[in-house]
Amino acid sequence: MPERRYWLFKSEPTAYSFSDLLKEPNRTAEWDGVRNYQARNFLRDDMQAGDGVLFYHSSANPMAVVGAARIVKPGYPDSTAWDPGSIHPDPKSTPDSPIWYMVDIQGEKSFNRPVTLEEIKANPRLKDMLLVRRGMRLSIQPVTRAEWDEIVTMGEQGG
Repeated sequence: MPERRYWLFKSEPTAYSFSDLLKEPNRTAEWDGVRNYQARNFLRDDMQAGDGVLFYHSSANPMAVVGAARIVKPGYPDSTAWDPGSIHPDPKSTPDSPIWYMVDIQGEKSFNRPVTLEEIKANPRLKDMLLVRRGMRLSIQPVTRAEWDEIVTMGEQGG
């Protein structure tokens, strides 16, 4: 069994929030619509069932990690790409030759308090996190076990 990996998934809460995930049947949803090749490669090649996900609200005030989820189904072709009625179709992607991939995630727990981007930037243990690098805009990013542990601990404090 491969070693558990950890990820940060960004979502604008006005588009899809952590609360939305927790309202889904079995708290499980497809993570579709990713249209960046590097993020696609993570989805397709690296993510496995059981991997941890930090759910980050971007374009929010404040921007923050608000909960934890896990991957319950590893990468498979993103059918929204060949659905002309979807909000992110790609006519170059087809069922026979898919370009884009998705995973299924399941919400595990809301944090007692959001872990804001400012707090993450101010924490010396998180200084190397991809999220805080200038120009890093990927919607899916790998996270180290130490970064995962630190953010989960911060989120479980207070409340």
